[in-house]
Amino acid sequence: MNEHAYHLLALAISVSVVTVCVILHYETLRFLGRTVSIHVHKRIGVLVVMLSLLLAHVLEIMIFALGYMLMQKGAGLGHITGMDEGNFFDFVYFSSVVYTTVGFGDLLPVGAIRMLSAAEGLAGLALITWSASFTFLAMQRLWPHLLTQSGRNSED
Repeated sequence: MNEHAYHLLALAISVSVVTVCVILHYETLRFLGRTVSIHVHKRIGVLVVMLSLLLAHVLEIMIFALGYMLMQKGAGLGHITGMDEGNFFDFVYFSSVVYTTVGFGDLLPVGAIRMLSAAEGLAGLALITWSASFTFLAMQRLWPHLLTQSGRNSED
């Protein structure tokens, strides 16, 4: 396979992984939007939103990690330098650094696998921002209920 074909395969895998993560995130937000204000006590609604969104982000990071494993070990589309063993948790670590755009620099993608890390940085930024917007709207909707239910101006 020539280099052009490697990059097209990497692009296809990247688009697939991003699509799965966006759908997971959308469904998580849709579920939370329908259930939190109806089925969850108002006092814990914001906590349920936060914990659920954190769980969704962790799952998305793991999906990207599986994409890196597939690209490196399965399809031979490059590698990530600096990984000692290249086990699942190494890929999860790398994925979390890219997803959150922290970029420590201790691990470096080489080859067509870079396509997925570029896509993950953009997707992670968008999904984290989407979560922040949703959380803000949920707090606007649920926080006033906390104040009127307790009759106090405290954040218990």
